[in-house]
Amino acid sequence: MPPAVDIVAAPWNLGLRPLAPGHEPGTWRAPSALLSAGLEARLRPARVVELDRPPYAFDPQPATRIRNGVTLRAYTLRLADEVRTTLAAGRFPLVLGGDCSILLGCLLGARRDGRCGLVHLDGHSDFRHPGNHDADASLGSAAGMDLALATGRGELLLTHWPEVGRPLVADRDVVQIGDREGGEGGELPPGFRLTAGEIAHAEADDVAERVIRRLERRGLDRVWLHLDFDVLDERVLPAVDSPGSPGLDFPRLTRLVSALVGTGRIIGLDAAIYNPELDPDGTYAAPLADCLASALAPLTTVEVSP
Repeated sequence: MPPAVDIVAAPWNLGLRPLAPGHEPGTWRAPSALLSAGLEARLRPARVVELDRPPYAFDPQPATRIRNGVTLRAYTLRLADEVRTTLAAGRFPLVLGGDCSILLGCLLGARRDGRCGLVHLDGHSDFRHPGNHDADASLGSAAGMDLALATGRGELLLTHWPEVGRPLVADRDVVQIGDREGGEGGELPPGFRLTAGEIAHAEADDVAERVIRRLERRGLDRVWLHLDFDVLDERVLPAVDSPGSPGLDFPRLTRLVSALVGTGRIIGLDAAIYNPELDPDGTYAAPLADCLASALAPLTTVEVSP
């Protein structure tokens, strides 16, 4: 069987605010750390594409109230091309970030071939937009806005795209899993939601079954899976910019992703927010790489839809 996976490394931090004045967020280091921890050796991908690291701007860019918005649009279009190339070849794109803003390029690449749903597996709603915060008061950070932007809320710069327009995904085609904050201002898109509290003690197979039923009811056979590692409980993964609790442990996250991928409905996955600078001894890179490699094992036996 030919290799089923392409790995696309998207080493950027454009969607995050600095954790300290004048210091870039360290998530751009994550793709290299995960590959070095054995992920490439385990998956044996058909190809590994390493995108350039984009320049990070501390100051506002012209004509946008989103941090690094102009740069982010350019790199989103580049990432979308790579995702589409992989899908056209009948392979599964695994996109390693970076921060959650990589979701936009992933969905854009998938949407160029038609409707695509989204499973948003994240410890936060990432639903900040001008309707629930004051865009003039501070720069918006796309990593906390990715779901809002993907559903068409916010500046045209990051919501309207060539060939696709807006939105990248319809509200009711979104499944959100793991949010522990209840959304910005209590507002969330009217899709399907399982909070961190609801899944904290649930069996992974039961959570997967509920998600799969939703996808079936919506008639979604092309679905992108977004994985923010902060859906893991901070007790098992503190090396993210916004750790929290409750959350999943590694075995349950692996089983959940594996069950979803095993349906054949998931056409690609992006993984984001691991920050190696918060893990100076590299303690967490290996279990993260193992989680992804184990979860994608179904690709060796399940045909991936192009």
